[in-house]
Amino acid sequence: MTEATGGAARVTPPPATPDKRKSVTGTRKAIAVGFLLPALVLLGALVVYPIGFSVYRSFFDKSGSGFAGFDNYVSLFTSDTILTAIKNNLIWVVVAPTVATALGLIFAVLTERVRWGTAFKLVVFMPMAISMLASGIIFRLVYEQDPDRGVANAVWVGVHDTFAESSGFPKARPLPVHPLKKADGGAYVTKQPVEVGRQVNLPLIGVAPAQMPKDAQRAKAPATDPGKVTGTAWLDFTKGGGGKPNSIDPKESGLKGIKIEAVKDGKVVDSTEAAADGSFSLSAKADGAELRLPAGNFREQYNGVNWLGPSVVTPAIIGSYVWMWAGFAMVLIAAGLASLPRELLEAARVDGANEWQVFRRITVPLLAPVLAVVLVTLMINVLKIFDLVFIIAPGDSLDDANVLALQLYQSSFGDDADLGIGSAIAVFLLLLVIPVMLFNIRRMRKEQGR
Repeated sequence: MTEATGGAARVTPPPATPDKRKSVTGTRKAIAVGFLLPALVLLGALVVYPIGFSVYRSFFDKSGSGFAGFDNYVSLFTSDTILTAIKNNLIWVVVAPTVATALGLIFAVLTERVRWGTAFKLVVFMPMAISMLASGIIFRLVYEQDPDRGVANAVWVGVHDTFAESSGFPKARPLPVHPLKKADGGAYVTKQPVEVGRQVNLPLIGVAPAQMPKDAQRAKAPATDPGKVTGTAWLDFTKGGGGKPNSIDPKESGLKGIKIEAVKDGKVVDSTEAAADGSFSLSAKADGAELRLPAGNFREQYNGVNWLGPSVVTPAIIGSYVWMWAGFAMVLIAAGLASLPRELLEAARVDGANEWQVFRRITVPLLAPVLAVVLVTLMINVLKIFDLVFIIAPGDSLDDANVLALQLYQSSFGDDADLGIGSAIAVFLLLLVIPVMLFNIRRMRKEQGR
């Protein structure tokens, strides 16, 4: 078949027959299947088969030889340990993605307005380059109880000591032969009332050298005063041995700053603090009173919060997760923020909207699709959280910080492994993830349809 075009003849091939079209289509399908086959085989071997076998195994007992029906699934909601894991997973799903997404949104919006925004984004995103294992080790050290080792408690104790007076002699106490006896609430009082014009000895022991005031001086008894009660509070201990109880020996130091109160009929009539050499004096009001060393002198030193204790271990671990993933949320939200139509924001400002109104009424609604992506991604991620909990939580708090992925590992590979319950937990986790995945797929299709 020929056609004349501008004096030249062009030969047009005859239309393809149906058999040829089917042959070409079949060849293309065969090539596509050939390329997809390795991936399908891997998908079936690594995903489909394990899921199917886990569902099958969840209906059998611990040994795998006896059919257990739904007993393993009933155990999920009757075992206290697994119920704790479910409760903690619920806390994780609600708190961690919400806080990480909110921080990512705040960081993304604020870094648009500062000149060093790129550097700030780099610093915030940097934890994403660290593995969960390394992050867990880092935060295990951050949450150490000892303020000299744990950063969190070092900061917390520093803030506390700024606003609250700390005790100078937490373990100080008198000997039985001393003229002091124990009173209510951890205080110590003199065994006999005191009189003006007479010396009063207030010796104590049990103060470590490191806890002694650095400017404490050698203990010395003050001169008597006929109109005052005078005395000495000192550490009745001679380094290297020797010395006599109730007697100020040459190598013994004064308890500088220790508080002394004169108490009559349950009321404080006078008070003072010991000088660097331990000496003190009270007015004539103290005549006939008991001298009391208040319990505040002997409070245990504040060591901060037990971050990895049973009550706060889960929030502490969530904090480490947010530290890692807030940068991920910030980068995605910043990308969405960069694509917003600036004319809408400027128009709102021209119409008189302040920055908060622009953020709440325009920026956040326009970023809703991006925020949904970030939130759903983090929700799926926290449902599988394992590494941080396993590494950060100490052995005595591991049950209190338990989550489903960790319980899956312990039930399947622990000391008393029960693969039936482990498989049931795995299926339960899959059932929890599927609705979130379906929501994400529907949302993505809706976005593509626009």
